Amino acid sequence: QVQLVESGGGLVQAGGSLRLSCSASGRAFSTYAMGWFRRAPGKERAFVAATTWSSDRTSYAHSVKGRFTISRDNAKNTVYLQMNNLKPEDTAVYYCAAVQPAGSAWYGDYWGQGTQVTVSS
Repeated sequence: QVQLVESGGGLVQAGGSLRLSCSASGRAFSTYAMGWFRRAPGKERAFVAATTWSSDRTSYAHSVKGRFTISRDNAKNTVYLQMNNLKPEDTAVYYCAAVQPAGSAWYGDYWGQGTQVTVSS
């Protein structure tokens, strides 16, 4: 069992930066890859980024590659999403998840409640 709580969302102007944090509890955290997903208004939830437990493998959606960076601090049971050069189309509710890899995809086993990110033009 893993419990996840996101923080760090907010309102930012286009071109700005935000860092999301996800604090995890539960013994299973250290065994899981961790990921971020987002749900934009009127759209399905979509994959953003993921990293393995040892951070030896990271994956990004094409739309955020080069702008977003996922990282984790296992000693603090925390995973981060650094978001730079934000665009209005990045506006969404961002969800942290404990994930399992399946080929080139990632599937969430546990989810946080989400944090709103709004990028103004």
